[in-house]
Amino acid sequence: MNRFIPYLLAFGALLPSSIVCADDKTDVGDVPAVELVSIRGAQNIVIEQQPEHELTVLCFLGTECPLAKLYAGRLEKFSKQFDKVRFVGISSNVQDSVDEVQQYIDRSGISFEFAKDYDNRFADQLKVTRTPEVVVFDSQRKIVYRGRIDDQYLPGVSRSSADRQDLKIAIENALAGKAIEVAETEPAGCLLGRKRESAAEATVTFANQVSRVLQRNCVECHRAGEIGPFSLETYEEAIGWADMMLEVIEEQRMPPWHADESVGKFANARNMSVADKQLLREWVDQGTPMGDAALLPQQIEYVSGWRLPREPDRVVEMSKQPYKIPADETVEYQYFVVDPNFTKDRWVSAAEVVPGNRSVVHHSIVFIRPPDGERARGVGWLAAYVPGQTPLSWKSNRARFVPKGSRLVFQMHYTPNGTPQTDVTKVGLVFADESAIEHELMTVMALDQEFEIPPFAASHEVALSRGRLPRDGTLLSVSPHMHYRGKSFVSSVTLKDKTDQPILSVPRYDFNWQHRYELAEPIELSEVRRLQATVEFDNSKENPFNPDPSKLVSWGDQTWEEMAVAFYDIAVPHQPNDAAVKNSESQNLQAEPTIQARQLTEDQLARVDEIERKYFERFDKDNDGFIVRGELPRAVRTWGFNAYDKNGDGKLTRDEVREQARIRVK
Repeated sequence: MNRFIPYLLAFGALLPSSIVCADDKTDVGDVPAVELVSIRGAQNIVIEQQPEHELTVLCFLGTECPLAKLYAGRLEKFSKQFDKVRFVGISSNVQDSVDEVQQYIDRSGISFEFAKDYDNRFADQLKVTRTPEVVVFDSQRKIVYRGRIDDQYLPGVSRSSADRQDLKIAIENALAGKAIEVAETEPAGCLLGRKRESAAEATVTFANQVSRVLQRNCVECHRAGEIGPFSLETYEEAIGWADMMLEVIEEQRMPPWHADESVGKFANARNMSVADKQLLREWVDQGTPMGDAALLPQQIEYVSGWRLPREPDRVVEMSKQPYKIPADETVEYQYFVVDPNFTKDRWVSAAEVVPGNRSVVHHSIVFIRPPDGERARGVGWLAAYVPGQTPLSWKSNRARFVPKGSRLVFQMHYTPNGTPQTDVTKVGLVFADESAIEHELMTVMALDQEFEIPPFAASHEVALSRGRLPRDGTLLSVSPHMHYRGKSFVSSVTLKDKTDQPILSVPRYDFNWQHRYELAEPIELSEVRRLQATVEFDNSKENPFNPDPSKLVSWGDQTWEEMAVAFYDIAVPHQPNDAAVKNSESQNLQAEPTIQARQLTEDQLARVDEIERKYFERFDKDNDGFIVRGELPRAVRTWGFNAYDKNGDGKLTRDEVREQARIRVK
C-alpha cells in the first residue's frame, strides 16, 4: 500500500537499479580518520571505531529534505535497539546552519551524536551524494554497507511498511558475523548542497537573474509556512539546492505541470520558460555566485488572509476538532461532512479553501451534497486548494448554486512531514443575489465504475464519455482523477460533424498533483456532441507506485483501488427561477437527449445487462433490489449519487442504473 508524497517525488532520485549485491562489488572501501565539529557544542567528534562498539553507522542527513525528516525517527530507534553500534549524524549541506541542524535534532528527537561537515569534505571523501544516506563500517574501518535505510520511502512513494530493511539487515548480519549479501544500495533522497567556487567573471548571478527566476517559478510554494519543504527566497538557501533544482527541472518534475504543450492551451499553465532554465544552468556552471546585492528584487508580498473579492459571508470549518496527522504513517484520503446550516438557497460567487496547516495539506476539495430529493447540479464541486494554484477566478456574473439544507464534504489529502501535525481546513464563501447571476457554474463528470485492471497489465485503457450536455453551456476546464496506477490521460470533444478535437493530453499522470486544466479559450457546447476521455493504468511491476501488481483492480475509494474520472467545469446561462437551468438533466441537455429511445445493438444491450448485474452484486449489500447512499463507496456518495438518482428518492433502482449503463455503452 503506497502513499504519494509530492515533494519526495520532486526532490528525490528514483534510480533504475537500487541494489548492488556483494558479488558485484565486494570491496566498498575504508573510512578515513577525521575529526568533525559537534553540533551540540561539546568536544569534537572523532570518526573512529570505539572499543565498546562493533560497528559505526554514519548518517548523512539534511534538515529540510523530506526523506531525511521521515527517517530521523527510525534511525533514533535503531540507535536504541543496537547497543553495540555507534550512530553518528552528519550534516554536510552548505545551506544547513548549526542552529538549523540543532532545531532538526530537537524536532526529530535525536539523541545520538551529531556533527557538522563543513565544506562537505568528509562527504566527498566517502563519495556520499544524497540525504539520507548511511555508511556502516567495522572495527577495521572497512565499510560493510552503504546506501539507503530501507525501501519504504522512495521518491514519490510511501509504503505502509518496508519490503526490505537494508540497514537493519546489514547491522544484524555484521553483528552475527554473517556475510552481507547486499553491501550497497542506491540512496533515495535529496542531493547534497555542496560548496562551490564562483567564477571570477560571472555573467549570471543570484542577485541579478536567479532570484527573479525563482520568484517567477518557485517561491509561491517554496517559502516559509508553505507546502514546499524548504525556502528558496534567499541566496543562502538557494545555493544549497542548486544541483537539486537542476535535477528536478531537467526531469520535468518541477514546476508541477503535466499537460503536453502540443495539445491545448491553458490559462493556468505552470511551465518554466526555456530562458529561465538556461539561466539556472549557467548560474550553477559559474559556481552559484551571489552578485551585487543592490540588484536584488523586492520580496513579493504574499497575501496572508483571504484572496477573495471581499471578506467571506460565511466561513465553514471541516471539523470542530483538529485532525491529527502522524509523523510518518500512511494517511488515506479523509472525508469530513459539515452542516453549514443553510436555511435558504445560496448563490456562491466566490469561494476559497484555506488549509489550517499548509505544511501537510497537499490538496483539499469541497463538494456540495444537496439534501435527499434535491436535483443535483453536476457533481457538486464547490472549491479546491492545490499548492501553488490561485483560487479559481470566477467572473462577477457567475456563481455556483447551493440548495438550502445542503451539507459540505471536505476531501482531504495529507502528506506527513516527519513530525506529528494537526489541521483544521476551512472554506470561505462569498454570496451573491440571484438577480446578479447570468451564468451558473457546475461540474459534470465522465466516469467508469465497471472497469477491471488485469494483474501485471502495463497498459490498460478505460474509455470515458459524457453525452448529456447543456446545449447553451461553455466548457471551462478539465480535471483528471486516478490513483497510484494512473499512467496517462487524454480528453477530446466530439463535434457535431463527428470529428474529434483534442483538448488535453497528460502523458505522465501524477496522483500527487490534482491539476485543474483551465482552457485558455473556453469551448461552446452548442457545437459539441460528446466529451470523451481515455485513462490509462499501469498495474505492472515496473510501476514503482503500484501497491500490488498481482491484484485484479476495480473501482474503490482507497488509493490501492482505482478510479477513472474526468471532471469538466461548465458555465450555463441562468435566468432567475429558470426551471430548465435548475434541472441540469432537463430539456436543456443536448447531444444524447433520446438515449432511452435509441436502439442499441445486441452486444450493447448485453453490456448494459452486465453493468447492471455487477453493480448490484457489488453494492446492493442487503439484496433488497435498491442501492442506498450508504451502500456505495464514499467517492460515489460524494460525486455521483444524486446524478444517478433521477427521481431524488434517496435510492438507486435498476432502471436508474440501466439508464447510466445505456449512456456509457453509447
